[in-house]
Amino acid sequence: MAEQLEQLDLSTFKSTLADRMGIEITEATAERTVGTMPVEGNTQPYGVLHGGANCVLAETLGSIASAIHGWPERIALGVDINATHHRAVSSGKVMGVATPLHLGRSVASYEIAITDEEGRPVCTARLTCFLRPAPKPQ
Repeated sequence: MAEQLEQLDLSTFKSTLADRMGIEITEATAERTVGTMPVEGNTQPYGVLHGGANCVLAETLGSIASAIHGWPERIALGVDINATHHRAVSSGKVMGVATPLHLGRSVASYEIAITDEEGRPVCTARLTCFLRPAPKPQ
């Protein structure tokens, strides 16, 4: 992991949304990207984790993994995400793990498994990113 993190500055992937949601990346390679997100502050009015928050965590992890896969020749752009929500969570943190389904030259697809602190499935998502040529430095 350290080798790939030295090559690609993950701070460029920090976004206002990911920061606001408290997403923390704990591992990042093209083969496995892991992160956590607090439930508190990311809930729907009923007090449980918002389904959209699961999607933001999934897209963040899958996009970082896709970017690492394509870097430095290509950049990753998300083109499709879907999510199946399995269980409600009302406290603690959730953890997402992105693993590749397909790593091609022009498309990368990832499955992102999100679990609660007890390891129970919360959400399973799939993200597909288009890999396009990186802009030339000026």
